[in-house]
Amino acid sequence: MIEVLRCTVNNKPVEMGIDPRESLADVLRERLGLTSVKKGCEVGECGACTVLVDGTAIDSCIYLGVWAQGKSILTVEGLQEPDGGLSPIQRAFVEEAAVQCGFCTPGIIMSAVEIVGSGKQYTREELRKLISGHLCRCTGYQNILNAVERAVNEAHRFVGKGE
Repeated sequence: MIEVLRCTVNNKPVEMGIDPRESLADVLRERLGLTSVKKGCEVGECGACTVLVDGTAIDSCIYLGVWAQGKSILTVEGLQEPDGGLSPIQRAFVEEAAVQCGFCTPGIIMSAVEIVGSGKQYTREELRKLISGHLCRCTGYQNILNAVERAVNEAHRFVGKGE
């Protein structure tokens, strides 16, 4: 049985037939070619497949594609600036050397997008807890934490200037 999925992915309307048993990770990666969505553990433990659904970070490997009906999905590919450049969050990861092999990076960046989007200021310990659902085998997490903290602080300063 095929279900018709209608949603928005990276601000573009999508309509396609999918198997109702198919994960959102498979829909995004295999059908739409969005390779920033990594398949790691496939049980919702590593965070490599994290995307935003209606602004909330979810593990797309344990989220059925049919649950995305009518929703807005954002992946790293959708973060690109209008001029084609990196988003401020992506730049923070590059500038803080928070990228090694890069496998976990897209998922952590998507969680950072949710964190920054909250508009809240966080302590370093709170940020550590907020990214704790991501596994990285290459780092001690310090540069990743530095990048998330930098992105939050820069966004907070930017919002503060406009008020």
